[in-house]
Amino acid sequence: MTQAEILSVLNNSNAEAIKTFTDSLLESAEFQGLIVLENRTGLAMLPAVDSAQGTTFHLGEVLLSVARVQLGKSEGFNACLGRDLEQALAVAILDAALTEGIHTEQILEFVNTQKVSLDSSDQLLLAQVESTRVQMETF
Repeated sequence: MTQAEILSVLNNSNAEAIKTFTDSLLESAEFQGLIVLENRTGLAMLPAVDSAQGTTFHLGEVLLSVARVQLGKSEGFNACLGRDLEQALAVAILDAALTEGIHTEQILEFVNTQKVSLDSSDQLLLAQVESTRVQMETF
């Protein structure tokens, strides 16, 4: 799994589960030198593509929570939708830990568990949407 895929899974997962998991890792000695470089909210433009002409336009601004941390020689970064600074910080810490090679197996196992949960939720949603499909006959 790539770094982008890992961050995508974490940002779409349950925020409380991520915070609890990260808190449990922070108790170990490897995280003693953790430095929070940035933890703030901000606005970003939300791009969209016009389906008729294929041109990109901006729907408006969205609120983001942004976090950047340093752990050893590695930096971790995360930006997630909304105002949850703790979630952004927790994912940034996990990103830095993976880059630094700290608790890699535990983190990847957690990410895989979250991915399975997200996949099953997506399948349930798709099944619910499919049940509303209407077949039309045209002449």
